[in-house]
Amino acid sequence: MTWPVLPSRAAYLTLNNARRRNALSLAVLRDLRDQLHAYNKSPSSGQLTILPPFKPEILNELETAAKAPNSDAGQQYGWLLDSAKWRDEREGLPNVIVLRSDGPVFSAGHDLGELRTLSHDDVKETFALCAEVMSLIRRSPAPVIGVIQGLATAAGAQLALTTDLPIAAASTQFRLPGASLGLPCTSPSTAVSRRLGYAFTYRLLALAEPVRADRLPGGAVDVVEDEAGLDKRVAEAVSQLAERTAGQPLALGKWAYWTQVGMNGREAGGDGYEDAVAWAGRIMALHARSDDAQEGMNAFFEKRPPVWKT
Repeated sequence: MTWPVLPSRAAYLTLNNARRRNALSLAVLRDLRDQLHAYNKSPSSGQLTILPPFKPEILNELETAAKAPNSDAGQQYGWLLDSAKWRDEREGLPNVIVLRSDGPVFSAGHDLGELRTLSHDDVKETFALCAEVMSLIRRSPAPVIGVIQGLATAAGAQLALTTDLPIAAASTQFRLPGASLGLPCTSPSTAVSRRLGYAFTYRLLALAEPVRADRLPGGAVDVVEDEAGLDKRVAEAVSQLAERTAGQPLALGKWAYWTQVGMNGREAGGDGYEDAVAWAGRIMALHARSDDAQEGMNAFFEKRPPVWKT
């Protein structure tokens, strides 16, 4: 692997199965899980420091943690709010993760040759492990950049579109081919539908047709002209996140963003906007009292670069 050297607060998450078109075999999924655990395991407590579930009611616990650092809520969530606790729990861990693979294909999805020989229990483990890896990416405090080359198909498309910031060349193809094999890509479509929309994803699911990155809807993927431009764009994004952005506010912001997206008005009516904007105001109040937010505002008025604590 001859990828560019990353800044000190960035790290590679490697999909290492180029001989099998980077298929998500049991061994590869276990390796991805282990890497994600290593990048999120506290050097202090040895526990995983991942984002809370994306549930609005957890904001009550965060507010309690801010007011009472020694409370149970403070012990559980204080690292998301207090810079000293963040450094204690995440010292030496990356502030941005870059998912990459080698070869002409980003990932061909699950290893069908392996799947057809596995027992039912092993197949269940494979899909459960795949779901765990996707969840670890979504709940990673460090944003995950996906570098997508050539082809992302089935669970490979799921993996690509689960990353926070997927980047691909215009000609890179995304595909959900399972229906043509009698095994519709139901699990991959969970991530794809949330990124690309329900109607567009069902077309992919039913017709099993490939779609180029530059024809995906809604700017779902950061598209560059060709694969030669991938490294340049990735370097720009990594530099912004690792060198010019504070880690703790970015982590809380990621949790808050995906939580408010899920507030759809089912309980209070409407489309959920009024609930979401009121809820987000409470989050902003927590953001504003953090050390890095105070430093950022001071630096703005003093016309100097900020010196982040996280």
